[in-house]
Amino acid sequence: MNKKALAGIGLLGAGVLALAGCSSTSAPAGDASDAPPAETGELTVWVVGTDTPETAREYLVDTFESENEGWTLKLEEKTWADVSETYVAALQSNDTPDVVEVGNTQAIGFIDQGLFSDLSDIRGDLGDLNPGLEEAGTYDGTFYAAPYYAGGRVVFYSPEIVDPASLPTTLEEYVEQGIAKKTDAMSGIYAPGRDWYNMLPYIWTYGGEIAVQDGDTWDAQFSSEESLKGLELLQKVYTEATNAPTDGDETDAHVPFCAGETAFLSAPAWMQWSILAEPDAENPGCPDTFGKDLGAFPLPGAAEGETAPIFAGGSNIGVAALSENQAMAKEVVKIMLSKGYQDLMAEGGLTPALLESADSLPDTPVAQAQAEALANSKGVPTSPNWAEVESSLVIQDSLVKIAQGEDVKTVAEALDAEIESILNG
Repeated sequence: MNKKALAGIGLLGAGVLALAGCSSTSAPAGDASDAPPAETGELTVWVVGTDTPETAREYLVDTFESENEGWTLKLEEKTWADVSETYVAALQSNDTPDVVEVGNTQAIGFIDQGLFSDLSDIRGDLGDLNPGLEEAGTYDGTFYAAPYYAGGRVVFYSPEIVDPASLPTTLEEYVEQGIAKKTDAMSGIYAPGRDWYNMLPYIWTYGGEIAVQDGDTWDAQFSSEESLKGLELLQKVYTEATNAPTDGDETDAHVPFCAGETAFLSAPAWMQWSILAEPDAENPGCPDTFGKDLGAFPLPGAAEGETAPIFAGGSNIGVAALSENQAMAKEVVKIMLSKGYQDLMAEGGLTPALLESADSLPDTPVAQAQAEALANSKGVPTSPNWAEVESSLVIQDSLVKIAQGEDVKTVAEALDAEIESILNG
């Protein structure tokens, strides 16, 4: 979901798009998958952002180097802005990293361009994995990118502002309470216009879809009757329940929460660490004020007792097709999917890719709310062209129009036309 995921995940840049048609599901020229293994060397692993706990990073390096004498492992942290042209250039170069983390919606774009190696030969060593993320890393029936961790959005609240005994039980009640709690100084629901991942539950709750495939053709669905019902409810949030900027995104959403200016904040579960950051941290939170006794619940659905379908964010890991150390890189993947490593991911509050490591999730309101929310989750269309939809920003731009009061159906019809032109292009 991961921060990325949950906050703008999936942007592949023009470098990826320019490769379309060059190679498909086969490695680029110079594929090193059949090269004889070296006896010693150094592997480079790229992880993105701060989501991977320090304990897991240390475990990976120590375990790999202790199990593979003569080998060293260098772990580098990248940003989500890097997972576009920077990644593409590196994965096509003679100085490629060996193992890389990508967002789950990004994986198919790299796979389609032949930048990842086939991992089918080690799939049997990886245990029972998150099925949604495994699907995201599988193309034409071949396993290319292993699941890493899953993430989902929950609704945060402070008992200083919201009564835990009166939480909403349906999506419409959630909106009604958000409207009732809004003042000039407080958003009942913090909802910036460009936060499109928080839009998806509104259309999915009522049976809408982003796009559906019929043969080789994609049919965008934002203007369907079901999706429009959700978008019209979302427009009420924009116009009656929030003070968030209509053209803003979800970056630093913990800031108004910690200022006591937000009643309900739907955000990735990792947001708790920003909210709970100590006052002397580089980016302080509010552990002693509005973060005290932090509450969380899954976004409610259409009927009482149901949760709204949320976007299943997360990450996958792939082995670079041009890595000269294919066998050793796959050993790294095995460690990253091992119970020891995945337990550490879970202890850090991330929903682990290895299903048996779910027992290591902390018994906190946030972790339990995320697990419940992810039990009813969905993904974006599995098209190699989906990355272009995201990088074009057509969804975000359309939501800004809705947030600014434009006719929902007109905006949705135009959005469908733009999405179809990309997916079917």
